[in-house]
Amino acid sequence: MKLDETNKVIIRKLNDDGRKPFSQIAQEIGVTENTVRARVNQMIRENILTISAEVDPQAVPEMQIVIMGIKLKTMDLEKKAKEFSQLKGVISSVVVTGRYDLIVHLVTSNEEDRSLLNFFKNELSKISDVSDVETFVVYQSHNFRVPYLL
Repeated sequence: MKLDETNKVIIRKLNDDGRKPFSQIAQEIGVTENTVRARVNQMIRENILTISAEVDPQAVPEMQIVIMGIKLKTMDLEKKAKEFSQLKGVISSVVVTGRYDLIVHLVTSNEEDRSLLNFFKNELSKISDVSDVETFVVYQSHNFRVPYLL
C-alpha cells in the first residue's frame, strides 16, 4: 500500500488523538467518512498502522524503562531482533548502525518477577550469541510514551 498524502494526513490526525471520530477527520481533510474508515482499515490490515493506548512511564511509579545496546557474535541481526522482541517486557527491538547491533527497549518494574535482574536471568539468557549488553535506565523522559506491559 502506498502512503499518499491523504493517508499521511489521516495518520497525523490519529496520532494527535487515536480516538478521533472518522467523521471529524473526514470533515477536517475534505473526504468522506467512508474514505477515512476504508483507508484506516486497509493500513491496519497491511500492518502499516496500529491504534493503541500508550502511557507516560513517569506517570506509572512502578514502571521503569530500560534501553539496551546489544552486541552480537552473529550477523543474523534480523533473526536476533525478532528473538529479542519475543522476550517478556520487550517493547521493541531494532537493528541499528553504530557500535551496537541492536537497540532494545524494555519495561521493567519494582516487582521481583519484572525486575531488570530477573530479565537478565530469565529472559536474556534465552538468547544465544550475545557478546555484550549495555543498559541505559531512563530516569526522565519528555514526550515519550510506551505500551503498558505490567
